[in-house]
Amino acid sequence: MSSATTQATDRVYNFSPGPAVMPLSVLEQIQKDLVALPGSGASILEISHRGKPFLAILEDAKRRLRDLLRIPSNYHILFLQGGARLQFSMVPMNLLRGASAPASYVLTGSWGIKALEEARREGPTHVAWDGRDTAYDGVPAWTGVPIPSDAAYVHMTSNETIEGVQFRDAPPAGLPPVVCDCSSDFLSRPIPVDRYALLYACAQKNAGPAGVTIVIVRDDLLERCGDSLPGYLNYRNHVEEDSLYNTPATFGIYVFGLIARWLEEEVGGLDAMRLRNERKARMVYDAIDESRGFYRGHARPEHRSAMNATFRLPDESREKAFLGEAEKIGLCSLKGHRSVGGIRASIYNAMPDEGVEQLCGFMRGFARRHGGGA
Repeated sequence: MSSATTQATDRVYNFSPGPAVMPLSVLEQIQKDLVALPGSGASILEISHRGKPFLAILEDAKRRLRDLLRIPSNYHILFLQGGARLQFSMVPMNLLRGASAPASYVLTGSWGIKALEEARREGPTHVAWDGRDTAYDGVPAWTGVPIPSDAAYVHMTSNETIEGVQFRDAPPAGLPPVVCDCSSDFLSRPIPVDRYALLYACAQKNAGPAGVTIVIVRDDLLERCGDSLPGYLNYRNHVEEDSLYNTPATFGIYVFGLIARWLEEEVGGLDAMRLRNERKARMVYDAIDESRGFYRGHARPEHRSAMNATFRLPDESREKAFLGEAEKIGLCSLKGHRSVGGIRASIYNAMPDEGVEQLCGFMRGFARRHGGGA
């Protein structure tokens, strides 16, 4: 048996919210290419970001992303660093400084709140909707969100990893420029890019390792990027330099390209990925709903995330036992975020059906053994 096969069979089912599970075929390709990238004579970790091998990787990654999301020609693709945290600041720095009206924020969970905190450092803000009163257990219907027509922009989080809630629909046409943090459901389903002015996503959920951040920005927004901004924090500089304003996260971009190829060639595109993710999520939520209240989901059923299933058990002692028993059989990183507690199963793109099936079987068995279930 080869060492690669041995390592593959030793893998656990990793339900971590990020850095998260990646496709096994992608990991094997990385392993194969790591010492010497074909045609370059050096590792991807060593090649110059301005050399022909990497420039070809960068162009291929952009092309594949544009094809997957059907990104219109008036949008630019950037590969940056700093994660979503830096985008919490870059967005208002570029779009709010000097604006004549506040930025409007839709708060559906912890990450939207953190984005708002950073925006307040840059200029006036307006909270259009806040789910605090129900502990962020759902998202609003857009018809019920009072967004000022002159807002500098509207910020939303498409999927909240901590609370496990997700927007099912894109925002309607006719709003002020919509900015979306789509870090945790990026590339999990098709999205109408033209409904947004700017989308950003850290890679470590569905799009690769930590270290690279994807930004998709409509070209008219670049007119709002002030010359007084520090160089790295100005979107226009990154567009003009084609993501090479500084040394980019070369390894992360390389892996992103492999994942985009996996989505195209092995999965069959984002429509197929959406169906796969909906099926996996339905399996987990069925196990929760069939438990007769032993498992209590945090999110309202109509707003449940297809990426992060969050739930509680009757008491903390049984939650601790659940996590310990799950770990022993290779179901790992299921502990909920400290602010919510309980259990969180992150079932991103690369989580195989077999992992979800094992989790659901374990959930049903645990409930029977510990006082719940059918």
